[in-house]
Amino acid sequence: MENSKKQNAVAALLEEYTKAIHELQTVISDITETELTAIADPVTKNTECISIQTVLTHAVSSAYSYCVYIQNNRNIDSKRPEQKFRRSASDYSADLDMVIAFTNETFAHIYDNELEEFDDSKKIATQWGQTYDIEQITEHAIVHILRHKRQIVNFIRKLRNISLDAE
Repeated sequence: MENSKKQNAVAALLEEYTKAIHELQTVISDITETELTAIADPVTKNTECISIQTVLTHAVSSAYSYCVYIQNNRNIDSKRPEQKFRRSASDYSADLDMVIAFTNETFAHIYDNELEEFDDSKKIATQWGQTYDIEQITEHAIVHILRHKRQIVNFIRKLRNISLDAE
C-alpha cells in the first residue's frame, strides 16, 4: 500500500480486531447445536446473555453497529443488518467472517489522522449514551468481542461441567 506509513494505526486496529474475532471463532468451533441454544445463565435479566446463541447474535449485531456508526459519522448512510439467530456455530463463524470484511470495507478510506477527534460535536454519539471518535469505538469493538469470548468460554465450562478453576 502506497500510504502504509500513514496507515500504521488503522492497520493495528484492524489486525487486533481480526485477531479477537478469530479467537472467538476458535472458541466456538466445536460447540454443538445443543450447547449453542442451552440456557447457560438462567438468572440474568439481559436476554442477550442467556445462551451462547444469544451472546453470539448480540456480538455479531454489535460488530455491524460499530461500523454503521462510523459510516454514518462520515456521512455514509448505512444500516446494520437485522439480527439473525443461527442454528450452528459454523453459521456464526461465517457471520463473523462477514463482519471482518464489512469492517475492512468501512476502513478502506480511513487514515490514521482521522482516527482521533477532539471536537465533541464531531464524535460518534451512540444509543447507549457514550461518545467516541473512530479509534475509541474501534477499541471498544475489540474489547466487546473479547468480553463476550470470555463469557462464552465460561458458558462452555458450565455446560460441560468443567470447573472454572481447572486452568
